[in-house]
Amino acid sequence: MPDAPATQPAEPRAGEDEVRALAQLLTGARRAWALTGAGMSTESGLPDYRGPSGMWRNRRFEELASITAMRDEPREFWEFYRMRLDGLGAARPNPAHEALARLQAAGALERVVTQNVDGLHQEAGSEGVLELHGSLRVARCRSCGAELDIEEARARWSSADDAVPRCDCGEVLGPGVVLFGEALPLAIETAFELATGADVALALGTSLEVFPAAHLPLATMERGGAVGIVTKGRTQFDDVATVRVDARLGDVLPRVADLVLGPVG
Repeated sequence: MPDAPATQPAEPRAGEDEVRALAQLLTGARRAWALTGAGMSTESGLPDYRGPSGMWRNRRFEELASITAMRDEPREFWEFYRMRLDGLGAARPNPAHEALARLQAAGALERVVTQNVDGLHQEAGSEGVLELHGSLRVARCRSCGAELDIEEARARWSSADDAVPRCDCGEVLGPGVVLFGEALPLAIETAFELATGADVALALGTSLEVFPAAHLPLATMERGGAVGIVTKGRTQFDDVATVRVDARLGDVLPRVADLVLGPVG
């Protein structure tokens, strides 16, 4: 008989003490907020383009997702973003997104700040999400400032001879995200106001390596607040975190929400 196919070992679940410690942060908070990163989206099947695996056609993410590439190589630029958008179309919110939406709706979490551009927090029901790096759900003209739904941009590149979507003003459209070489939107200022006024920050699925976003939980800590970090792999702020959990968000956050709010149903 042929050998049975090898199975991957199950990932270890976070311990009950760790989950309870996170829940206690929220139940004891006056104002709590969450910063989310790529680890939140990878559990919905979206790749993380940063780091060593962030390559496409032997080119780095930072090179392709830049204002220079959009202007100088618009066809190659949009081929890369079409691939990203095709993946986004199949992605759905995962249990971690849904848990944060539950916590916010119940008042246990004031707001979600995200480094992600996929709109999955909003799809899960979170309101007033601060998108530090913009959104792939829209397209924007860097010349006249016009903004349109990404599906309209898709229609324009499908009909364009050079497969490049253009604005009514004639300039190349870009996705509604912050490209390398561009300044962050005003959302970062609102996020710092939120962080400095809160007493609990959760850093979820983020390596805390990209600044200034990585400073946001520290802004809460510097005002005497507590910080909980949940992500797989180390971060540079693990030693100063109040609670640190190295586990999947889809395992941890639903359990936290059940402890804070009670089980669903």
